[in-house]
Amino acid sequence: MKFATKAQLSLMMFMEFFIWGAWFVTLGTFLGNNLQAKDQEISLAFSTQSFGAIIAPFIVGLIADRFFNAEKILGVIHLIGAALMYGLYQAEGFSSFFPFLLAYMILFMPTLALVNSISFNQMKNPEKEFSVVRVWGTIGWITAGFLISFLGWDSQSGLQEGLLKFTWVMAGTLSFALGLFSFFLPKTPPKAKSSGEFNIRESTGVEALSLLKDKNFAIFFLSSILICIPLAFYYQNTSPFLTEIGLENSTGKMALGQVSEVLFMLALPIFFSRFGVKKTLIVAMAAWAIRYALFAFGDVNEGAWMLLVGIGLHGICYDFFFVSGQIYTDSHAGEKYKSSAQGMITLATYGIGMLIGFWAAGIISNYYTDLTGHHIWKSIWLIPSGISVLVLLFFISLFKEEKKISPN
Repeated sequence: MKFATKAQLSLMMFMEFFIWGAWFVTLGTFLGNNLQAKDQEISLAFSTQSFGAIIAPFIVGLIADRFFNAEKILGVIHLIGAALMYGLYQAEGFSSFFPFLLAYMILFMPTLALVNSISFNQMKNPEKEFSVVRVWGTIGWITAGFLISFLGWDSQSGLQEGLLKFTWVMAGTLSFALGLFSFFLPKTPPKAKSSGEFNIRESTGVEALSLLKDKNFAIFFLSSILICIPLAFYYQNTSPFLTEIGLENSTGKMALGQVSEVLFMLALPIFFSRFGVKKTLIVAMAAWAIRYALFAFGDVNEGAWMLLVGIGLHGICYDFFFVSGQIYTDSHAGEKYKSSAQGMITLATYGIGMLIGFWAAGIISNYYTDLTGHHIWKSIWLIPSGISVLVLLFFISLFKEEKKISPN
């Protein structure tokens, strides 16, 4: 791949994930602080990610894969997204905010597949080339978090002035820029024109359901859904939690989780090859339980280290479970079900699992709120920690060790 092409794809990834990270991390804090949204309204807002993940295969499959170049669809979506971001910036209450967010996430979630498709189309050896391009997406997310804290939008004074609303302006500006930039990306023609009709069963993962006949894979599949329930607590509650207890520069500190993600991504192939899939997944689920326990007992004074370690565990939680899971799924699927199996896992985790998780997090957060409107965070965090332990015990007892699989 030419250097110029690699630079284009890297910039595309940087902007794609900068846009997402610019508002998603602070969404819960913004809704509670700027729009005075209730916990269950906040969970409904986060659920738009799951709705988008469920609908995404149909949009990508029925439109991008059949009629238009992927880069053009990406450009149009981000231009529309910029307009929706302006609507989100202008919203003065949750009732006017939610329709814009739902529309935006239904459009945005398919772009995660589109940027991958555009990248893979230019690569002769994706196993070696893709990670070099994809890492710029993580850097984009990190940059957005650091920038929000640098500008003081998430500080106590910034929150009092309602400055978090400018995250929508920042994300919208980048969305408009990426929309224009996308039309100059390498051409990625629709697959259906060159390789037959689009198969909706393959795109949504329906064809891969036969893999569940294998008991081990069925245990892994169910564990993947269940572990996404406590995962939703992290995305929905961490920013409001850190803000409410008074941790300064909380968004920048949360970006350390993505720094950890980069570091543990490098360690994963070594750990995976040496210890196998079962031990790798066990470490990931144990890390989730430990993370939430650290949040439960940490504070901004002597216990600040517990908060930072909990954030830093994100690399193990995410890489060791999701990336390992993708490798394990790929090894079980074989050539026939490679695409549909990954689609099935994505639909089950980001769609079903996290949808349940966001709903549960809203109910639990609302229940553990005192008369002054403050959350009883210790009780809230111990619940996802306990769920993680139960999923871990379920997995350990029923999943049988398999021969070691070498990651691509």
